[in-house]
Amino acid sequence: MEKATFGAGCFWGVEAAFRKIPGVMSTMVGYCGGQKMNPTYEEVCSDTTGHTEVVELSYDPAQVSYEKLLDAFWALHDPTTLNRQGPDLGSQYRSVIFFHTLEQERLAREAKEKLDKSKKYCRLITTAIVPAARFYKAEDYHQRYLEKRGLASCHA
Repeated sequence: MEKATFGAGCFWGVEAAFRKIPGVMSTMVGYCGGQKMNPTYEEVCSDTTGHTEVVELSYDPAQVSYEKLLDAFWALHDPTTLNRQGPDLGSQYRSVIFFHTLEQERLAREAKEKLDKSKKYCRLITTAIVPAARFYKAEDYHQRYLEKRGLASCHA
């Protein structure tokens, strides 16, 4: 098993999307990249902790490549909006890839560069690619949030 960590806006929908990918063995939503130890959802939502809402996943590289996970990540959100995804505003919703290995870093940077050069977006990609930081698991009620409520997505 390998680990990957992505921030692409509200973690509820991001987690639900990654759970559907064959080879993703488990997902967990939480907070990463900030200074506050053991942050709560309310603290992260205050946009004062430096943390991002993220999904940490374990995946089997024999079943799904990191490149496929990156493809899903890019497709799940608008990587050109700084600190915003849809109606969600604040640095806690920033687009970020927390890499766990130098190979993940290389693949993420290559994918970002390729996307920018493709002109798929009319603006440059703002996604940060940074070393994995300490992950703090979000409160239990956030885990599989959409699934527990029978919802397909966060926004109508």
